Amino acid sequence: MIIDWGAFITHWGGMLLQLLLATVCGGVIGYQRQIHDRPAGFRTHVLVCVGSAVYMLVSVAVGGDKYDPGRIAAQVASGMGFLGAGTIIKQGSIVRGLTTAASLWAVAGIGLAVGFGGDALGIAILGTIVVLTALGGLMAFERPL
Repeated sequence: MIIDWGAFITHWGGMLLQLLLATVCGGVIGYQRQIHDRPAGFRTHVLVCVGSAVYMLVSVAVGGDKYDPGRIAAQVASGMGFLGAGTIIKQGSIVRGLTTAASLWAVAGIGLAVGFGGDALGIAILGTIVVLTALGGLMAFERPL
């Protein structure tokens, strides 16, 4: 049996690059959360983003043309909603953890886009930029309000 190393490296190398992109996207958002001393930081966001990408990679690889990879995406989205609910804490009249829950949910979506590949990679990168802008850039507008 002869192994086509070029095809092997192209196939698995592409998946490795997708997982590395998921690590970067989740990492920059997690780093932003960590430097502001929020409950879910760098590692948590990386794990959620990479985990979501792995689920989508498996869904696309195993499902092929026969199954809808969107079914896995829907389960990841609802599962992240459940996980995010665990980060929300009510202290008297103050509710904490909503932004953490939302950032984890958004990172899961970014990971799914990275795992799907193709044009969705651009969506993942744009999504990362928008999330970073919402977490950091919008504070300047929020403070006066």
